[in-house]
Amino acid sequence: MSPSTTSLIGDYFPKKDIPLALSVFQIGPIAGSGIAFIIGGAVLSIVESADPLVLPIVGALAPWQQTFVYVGAPGVLLAALFLIIREPVRRPSPPPEPGGGSELLAFYRRHTRTIVLHHLGFVSLVLMGYAFVFWSVTFLVRIHGVPAAEASQTFGWIFLIFGPLGPILVAAIARYLTDRGRLDANITAGMIGGIMTIPAVLALQFASDATWAFILFAPALLAVNSPFGIASGALPVITPPNLRARVAAVYMLTGATGMMFGPPLAGAFNEYLFTGPEGVRYSMIVMTCLFGVIGVAFLWAARKPYAESLAAQDPS
Repeated sequence: MSPSTTSLIGDYFPKKDIPLALSVFQIGPIAGSGIAFIIGGAVLSIVESADPLVLPIVGALAPWQQTFVYVGAPGVLLAALFLIIREPVRRPSPPPEPGGGSELLAFYRRHTRTIVLHHLGFVSLVLMGYAFVFWSVTFLVRIHGVPAAEASQTFGWIFLIFGPLGPILVAAIARYLTDRGRLDANITAGMIGGIMTIPAVLALQFASDATWAFILFAPALLAVNSPFGIASGALPVITPPNLRARVAAVYMLTGATGMMFGPPLAGAFNEYLFTGPEGVRYSMIVMTCLFGVIGVAFLWAARKPYAESLAAQDPS
């Protein structure tokens, strides 16, 4: 979720509506991922027997590499739609302090516990979630013998239908808790999303056949996507308007570590600890139990400092 998006939505909506608005925005990347799996599966079935694609400078692309080109190309065209977005009326901010980043550093010093626990909690869940999504098609292929193209397309449809429900559910929980005066509502709702994810992903690993696996992917994908809208939405409401983009950028940078290290870490478990076709199942069990529990524990600890940070902010 880009820093500019956080800044724009922070000015488009009242502060109490920002977590829900960013959770709704999160539907876009989730739906896009589902569509990518659907189209990717279809393209893979087409290019598997195709000749190598030769591009200038790049050279010849194997069938699996061609899939990325065909799936990614429409995004270049859709990027032009950003030109029609209306600039919001910017909310007033306190005058910036001299010294470039000194104001940002001062903000982090005031809210160190909140920011550190927030980042560690949600990044742990990101690491678990990206590992799960990345290896799901492989799980279907290795454990249940589903052809790769079919696995990708069916998984994509489940992702597209159920994945977007997770952030909306958690945002609704946050709004319910907020309306009842809970200052820790955003963190608590994200923690609930993490708690839902652990049993949902674990149950899937013990599916007896492909049919049950596809059925159990529905609650698992709903749950695994559920914390990430509120993860971004929790930050702007405790951040001055002029710092929102930079704070979002720092969180995006830390979240990228989960995206980068989750899938290869699960792959390392497959390679060195749980060898053989069944290894992907046990890798997911370890990743879920380890990083899911760590993420939930950090968010549990973040509730009180987050409430204190929120209480210290201007409610407007």
